[in-house]
Amino acid sequence: MFRKLDDSISVAGQIAPEDVAAAATQGFTFIINNRPDDEQPGQPSGAEMEAAARAAGLGYAAIPITHTGFSDDQVTAMADALESAPGPVLAFCRSGTRSTFVWALARARAGDDIDALSAKAAGAGYDLSPIRALI
Repeated sequence: MFRKLDDSISVAGQIAPEDVAAAATQGFTFIINNRPDDEQPGQPSGAEMEAAARAAGLGYAAIPITHTGFSDDQVTAMADALESAPGPVLAFCRSGTRSTFVWALARARAGDDIDALSAKAAGAGYDLSPIRALI
């Protein structure tokens, strides 16, 4: 369910509030929600996910990203959330792709090598080629 990009972050498709407790038992300390509310009928709201994270003792940030692309503010918010997390992060969206993309953009901005980022993403089943020009 959770796909490890590296020791600091894993990504996932939509998780449910009850999955947050499981994430905490696996050592995650922070949840990043990259999915906008009401993207799909029946998905848990950001407020529900935040409440579940807080109940499990985890930090939480909502950085919703639509399919229209990534803004500079979203990349900055992702970088800030990753930097402030006290331990491993679990980021999610519908499939994990947007979370992986915004992670890669944030890490590239911090100076990480694009080929290393691409290898980490590929190891988790994600392809960075659609955003390589942005990196």
